[in-house]
Amino acid sequence: MELAALIVEALKFIFPAYCANAAPVLGKGKKPMDLGKNFYDGKRIFGAHKTFRGFFAGLAIGSMVGVLDCLLFGYPWLFAVATPLGALLGDLAGAFVKRRLNLAPGALLPVVDQLDFVVGALVFALPFIVVSWQLAVAVLLITPPIHLLTNYGAYKLKLKKNPW
Repeated sequence: MELAALIVEALKFIFPAYCANAAPVLGKGKKPMDLGKNFYDGKRIFGAHKTFRGFFAGLAIGSMVGVLDCLLFGYPWLFAVATPLGALLGDLAGAFVKRRLNLAPGALLPVVDQLDFVVGALVFALPFIVVSWQLAVAVLLITPPIHLLTNYGAYKLKLKKNPW
């Protein structure tokens, strides 16, 4: 497959996950998903920035974009929910790792911050579509620069406290 066509396929495939990952910044919320509880190591499970409202805002927006993907590009219907859900759970896994490493919410953890949600989306898509290794690699390569640019934009718009 030609490189430009592969990049277009990668963007079509991962766009619901991108939207799900970005939406919690808009949804915010006060009730943390870990209910303020600590893990057995005494550290917060996810931290105060991972809220139910943000999670469900991400799931709703990502799923709406996923439905459009299904309509426009013929993906199976469960793809519409699977990839946003995988993205959000991947992001929670990244937050969990960051808390174990004593990193504060919002602190930078290169690679994990840019790819945790993508890995989650890829894994959750597998039962519904065939993800070629080329598509997976393309998604993994295009995401970090896109993620950094969109986060910088959200920072400039004062939606985020950090530019990463």
